[in-house]
Amino acid sequence: MTDSDASGPARQAGQPSPVPAAAAELFGPRLAAAARFTELLATAGVERGLIGPRETDRLWERHVLNCGVLAEVVPAGADAVDVGSGAGLPGIPLALARPDVRVVLLEPMERRCRFLQEVVAAVGLEGQVSVLRGRAPDAGIGPEGRRFGVAVARAVAPLERLGAILLPMLQPGGVMLAMRGSRILEELQDARGSLGTQGWHPVDVVVCGEGRVDEPTRVLRAVRSSQPSRAEGRKGRGDGERHDGRQVRRTARDSRRSREVDRDQPTRGQSRST
Repeated sequence: MTDSDASGPARQAGQPSPVPAAAAELFGPRLAAAARFTELLATAGVERGLIGPRETDRLWERHVLNCGVLAEVVPAGADAVDVGSGAGLPGIPLALARPDVRVVLLEPMERRCRFLQEVVAAVGLEGQVSVLRGRAPDAGIGPEGRRFGVAVARAVAPLERLGAILLPMLQPGGVMLAMRGSRILEELQDARGSLGTQGWHPVDVVVCGEGRVDEPTRVLRAVRSSQPSRAEGRKGRGDGERHDGRQVRRTARDSRRSREVDRDQPTRGQSRST
């Protein structure tokens, strides 16, 4: 995801920086597709306001390679969702670097979804990457909700809130990979307790791209526990959970009304079970 500052001097739209040597190693036979994606970011991406003009001369290093090295920590054959995909970052570089990984680009804004669909077609990823318009965690809630093995996110939300958003979208044992900045250890120190309560265990920090890119990518990696979290356990005792992960306790009046409705409808309840 990125919507960068559009002010200041910039390389002319349509002129991304030259292809770095690290890109050939990372993308291999898909280097031409990665170059095409970078070109689209520098042209249509700038024109539509998804990429700031100042970013065109550093698209490879700061965006495409920075996201592509995430491939180092994604399990083989994973079914992944890129939450708040924006311009297709990190989902499209991840898919280009890892042909074995299926990727859903989840994005709530229609204009961005149109851009993403055009990009997927232009770089030849139709069989591997799909675009879904929607918000997290709604895409993982309800009878039609999907459960993924991996959720990736770049600059989406603070860690505590991000954990609450992504938890309903992942299978037990699923992995959250959150790309963060240089303060990642401080962020984790502040959020570790909340992440554990939500149901993330273990939680650690990994560095991707060391020795391959100038600025390695820092990633918070957390696994959705296969055991019910404390938050989930409280639901059965009268608590509910908001989409932002905060707990909402039912009042005594709510509980009393619920019991009255149950007493008023015993026959209807019996008939459904017979």
